Amino acid sequence: MPSRESDALRAQFQEMSDILAANPQMDLGTLRNLFETLHLRAAEPAGVTYEEVDAGGVAALWCRPEGAVTDGALLYTHGGGFACNSMHSHRKLAGHLARAAGMPALVIDYRLAPEHPFPAQLADAVTAYRWLLDQGVPAGRIATAGDSAGGNLATAVVLKLREEGVALPGAIVGLSPWYDMEHKGKTLESNAATDALVQLPILQGMSAMFLGEQGSPTDPLANPLHADVTGLPPIYLTAGGHETLLDDTERFADKARAAGVVVTVRIEPGQQHVYPFMAGRAPEADAAIADIGAWLRVALEAG
Repeated sequence: MPSRESDALRAQFQEMSDILAANPQMDLGTLRNLFETLHLRAAEPAGVTYEEVDAGGVAALWCRPEGAVTDGALLYTHGGGFACNSMHSHRKLAGHLARAAGMPALVIDYRLAPEHPFPAQLADAVTAYRWLLDQGVPAGRIATAGDSAGGNLATAVVLKLREEGVALPGAIVGLSPWYDMEHKGKTLESNAATDALVQLPILQGMSAMFLGEQGSPTDPLANPLHADVTGLPPIYLTAGGHETLLDDTERFADKARAAGVVVTVRIEPGQQHVYPFMAGRAPEADAAIADIGAWLRVALEAG
């Protein structure tokens, strides 16, 4: 059974869903303010400092744990359907992950849709990755990581780097990644009653903003389920057992394994979308972050 502490995320998601249902014509600014409140779910990580930086023209936030290594980094891309959230809403989650991995995390404030549709977000992630390389961080000591839409970007940026002939990072981490812009996942229906926020109409609206008039839902850089994933670095994926996007994780994991990629999958029973949002407050989130941190230390050491 889910812990009592973890239910706070479900309760907030339900409150957000109720607000959205009562305001079907909600303007984008109000929607973004609503999603920004998700930062309240995570506790402040101990021993982590923050510094805003310009990462090659992309606004970003360093999350630096005490005693962190200086020759490695996590490149973190936040979730929010490509249209909401920021480096500020995800700094605590990224800080917990950075502390578990023993290395700093760079959370980027990539451009948001619909003002900046695909591939603007991807371009910003590539720019930030190249900036890390310019700072002297070895490619094999970088992990791309992200949640939901940011989990998509954490994967797509590696595909784009491969296309450009840039040295690839040593690992990829996806927290409830949203890959499928076609909305074909079986759990969109089977988990509709247990997911308190992420429902098909929301996904359809956000994917339309993300893709804009020119983007395709089958473009491999927008929908990695259509990509050739051969040669990608080791991947760690986690998702909640009650979320509608669970099938995105499972399908991508199967695809990557079939291509010979080393994949670790953690499905947490009874949990909501991006359940690690509860970092520092719920045992399920803390256990997942500790496991990812330990995995990253091994994966990036090998890199």
